[in-house]
Amino acid sequence: MFGTAVSQLRYGASILLNRRIRPQDLGRIADDMVRTLAEFGEPGADSALLPGQAGQVDPEVRRTVTRRSLRATARAAVRHTAYYRRTFDDLGIDPDTLDTETWSRVPVTPKAALRGLPAAFVSAAAEPALMALTTGTSGTPTAVWYSRAELETTIALSTISAALTLGLRPQHTVAYAGCSRATLPLVVAEESTTRVGASFVQFGTIDPALALDRLAAPLGLPGKAPQITHLTASASYLSALVQEAEQGGWRSADFGLESIGVGGEVLSTPLRERAEAAFGAPVSTSYLMTETLPSGGTPCSQGHLHHTTEFGHLEVLDPQTWEPTAPGEVGMLVHTPFVPYRECTLLLRYATGDLVRLPVGEAGCEWAHLPATSAVLGRWSGPLSASVPTRDVLDLVEGEPDVPLPARYTLTEEPDGGALLHLLVRALPAATLHRRLEQGASAAGLPLAGIVLHDDRSKLPPSSPVRADLREHTFESARPVGVRAGSGA
Repeated sequence: MFGTAVSQLRYGASILLNRRIRPQDLGRIADDMVRTLAEFGEPGADSALLPGQAGQVDPEVRRTVTRRSLRATARAAVRHTAYYRRTFDDLGIDPDTLDTETWSRVPVTPKAALRGLPAAFVSAAAEPALMALTTGTSGTPTAVWYSRAELETTIALSTISAALTLGLRPQHTVAYAGCSRATLPLVVAEESTTRVGASFVQFGTIDPALALDRLAAPLGLPGKAPQITHLTASASYLSALVQEAEQGGWRSADFGLESIGVGGEVLSTPLRERAEAAFGAPVSTSYLMTETLPSGGTPCSQGHLHHTTEFGHLEVLDPQTWEPTAPGEVGMLVHTPFVPYRECTLLLRYATGDLVRLPVGEAGCEWAHLPATSAVLGRWSGPLSASVPTRDVLDLVEGEPDVPLPARYTLTEEPDGGALLHLLVRALPAATLHRRLEQGASAAGLPLAGIVLHDDRSKLPPSSPVRADLREHTFESARPVGVRAGSGA
C-alpha cells in the first residue's frame, strides 16, 4: 500500500507539473484498486478521486491546471511537430502566452489535415509503437500513432473504468464485437478486462446469427458465469443483432448478458429499448475516439454527455465559422488532448466532426461540475447534417418493425432548401408506415420536405456506410438451415 501511495503522489505531481507520466505508477494504482475490490467487494467513496473518475475539483485549481496544460501541450506541439511549428511561426503565436481566453488564436485542426499527413503531427521526441486506424466509415481512415507509454497509460485508465464504471469482476466474461482491424480499442479492451480478472472473447463483426449462438452458448468455465455476461458493440452491429434475435425467435432468457456497451455510433432510443427487450440487459453508451484518447464523455442520469477536463480541453464550435456555439444550438466537438497523457500524435483544437447541442442553463445533475453537452447527434457533412441530425432520423425510424436494421437512409436537399428523407423499408406499398413516419417527423419538429420509401436498396440514393458493414467472414457455418441454438425454439 505504501508503494501505491508513492505512485499516487508521483502521478499527481506529473499532472500538476505537466511532466511525463510513469505508466507503472498508473498501473500500480489500477492493480491496487483491483485487489481492494477483491477484498472488500465494492469501491469506497474515495474511488471518485481515482484518475478518470470525474471527482470534483476546486474551480480555481481546475482553471490553473487547464492553463498550464494548454501551454504545455501547445509548447510540445510547436517544438516537436512539423505541422504546429509551421502554423505557430506563420501566425506569430507564442505558446507560453496562451490560456482559455486566448486559445481561439490557435487555428482549428481539420480532420483532413491529420488524414493527409499523419507524420506531420507525430512528435520528434516520441517513440512511436502502434499505428491506430479509425474504421473509415466517414472517409479515409485516420492514422494516429501511440507510444508504448501512452498504451500502458490508456490501459491502466481503462482498467480503473472497467472495474468502477462497468462493474467488471472476475466472474464476468466480455464479448467484444468490434471490427478486428480496430487495433487500439481491441488491445485496450482485452488488457483492461483481463487485468480486472474477467475473461475476454473476441467476436469481431461476424454474421449476427453466429454471434447470437456464441452469446447463448454455455461457457462451462470454472469460476465464471454460465454464459457471456457483457457485450461491447457498435450501434449498427447491435441493431443487426436485434433484428436477428427478433426474427429468429430468440428470447432474453436464452442469454446471460448483464450489460451491453455501445460506442462509435449514434445509439437511438428505440434501438436501446429493442435491445434491452431482446437481450434482457441494460444498454449504455459513452463517447471515446481514437484521436483524442484518453479523453471522453460519459452520460449522466439525465442524458447529458459530460466530458472530462482531466485529460483534455473541450470546445463546442460552429462547424462553418468556428465561433463558440450558443446554448441550444448544434455545434461540433473540438478537442485538445493534453500532454503528458499524449506524447506521440499531438493535436490542438482537433475538429472531431461529431455534432452535439449545448444545453440551455445549468445541467443540474450528479456531474454538473463537468462540462455538459447533449449526446452525440451525428457527424458533420454539411448544413443538412446539422438541421436533420442522424440521431433525430434514427429515433424516428428504428422503432418501426417494417424498417430493416441497420436502418438505411439518405437525406437529399430540395431546390428550395428543404430536406427529403429517403428510407429503405421491407416492402411497398407501405401507406400506413409512411403516414406514421410523417406524423412522427412532424411531432419531433424535423424540417423535412417529405419522406420517400424504397424497397430496393439499389434504387436508394447512396447512403453512408455503417460499422456493421465491416463484416468479418469465417469458415464456420452459423447453423444448418432451419435450426437455431436458443432454448426458445
